[in-house]
Amino acid sequence: METFHFPIPGIRISDYTYDLPENRIARYPLPVRHDSKLLVCRNEQITDEYFRNLPGLLPPESLLIFNNTRVVPARLLFRKETGALIEVFCLEPASPKEYILAFSQHASSTWYCAVGNAKRWKTGHLPLFNPENDPGISKIGLSASLIGQEADRYLVRFSWSADIPFSTVLEVSGRVPIPPYLKREAEDSDLERYQTIYARNRGSVAAPTAGLHFSDRVIREIQDKNIDIAELTLHVGAGTFKPVKTPYIRDHIMHSEPFEVSRNFLERLSTHKGPVVSVGTTSCRCIESLYYLGLQAAAGKEPMFVGQWEPYVTPREMSYREALEYLLDYLEKNKLDSLRASTQIIIAPSYDFQTTDILVTNYHQPNSTLLLLVAALIGEKWRSVYDHALSHEYRFLSYGDSCLFYNPKSNKIK
Repeated sequence: METFHFPIPGIRISDYTYDLPENRIARYPLPVRHDSKLLVCRNEQITDEYFRNLPGLLPPESLLIFNNTRVVPARLLFRKETGALIEVFCLEPASPKEYILAFSQHASSTWYCAVGNAKRWKTGHLPLFNPENDPGISKIGLSASLIGQEADRYLVRFSWSADIPFSTVLEVSGRVPIPPYLKREAEDSDLERYQTIYARNRGSVAAPTAGLHFSDRVIREIQDKNIDIAELTLHVGAGTFKPVKTPYIRDHIMHSEPFEVSRNFLERLSTHKGPVVSVGTTSCRCIESLYYLGLQAAAGKEPMFVGQWEPYVTPREMSYREALEYLLDYLEKNKLDSLRASTQIIIAPSYDFQTTDILVTNYHQPNSTLLLLVAALIGEKWRSVYDHALSHEYRFLSYGDSCLFYNPKSNKIK
């Protein structure tokens, strides 16, 4: 049994920042997805590549983990009689709580939302703002009612008259929730490009951006190398853009995100012997969380939630494969085809990775928990990586370039 190792009480977020000039933030994606640059960090060495060459850079017998979540057009504009505009940003469903059920609702659906200009909206139904009098939007008859508030989010009930599910309501009426740091309005091109080509399951309000670089050609060449691909679903929340505002990491409250993995996914992951490649920090957080859910199942608990600090205060009493076997047993006993849970896990320096051997990721904002995850994987080398990227004209953030990080502690990479 290993001892507890509550994390780095002295870690300061000011030690995990850098100067990001505005002109280095990519406002738009490149015309071709796989033409983005790819920085490779392996064995302390940094090399420059292009993403289209990724298939030749992955070790044989790797397993790529994709997050197949789909971004929903979650930004809606409503208008008061005074003319004031109220922006409503859907964060997660409140009633019903299940995403699939929430998106299939007819007539009404209640969501937790962020509300812009909230001080001007106290009561009443607000009609959707339709400045161009689009008949398709008018026919839906969408309105919103403010029914409560919990901390910094609001409870909003959406109502509509057309006989269509809420998913269609959003597809017709909503706007793509591109990141605020792009400092522009969403355009038609964002409907396609702020979405991975393998996006399937609706629920995210931010894209798993590491996957935006994958094209049909790259995926085909990966498969031609007999590298396996497995998919999970983790719905990315707006908290992914939340900067760390507390001086010390220990005081930061991490956001929680729901995910689902199938029985087949767990079986493949538990029997795979080669390197595991997390495509994005969301995939990484999910597969790392599975280990602690397995420990919960082994202890006879419902494996439903991984707390922020759970990995740091939980003795690691079994292997990753054994933990997955307990999850499979749990699914078998409860006659379930998939595991649905959520994770609040924060991956910061001192974290002991359970299964991530390689990480594909973009460049992250200063003072962010995602930058902490990178530092946890490659150590202080993150500073050299970001310095190199800044001095070699890499493009940053969601529509920017990519990185390929090899875990220096992995024993599966030859």
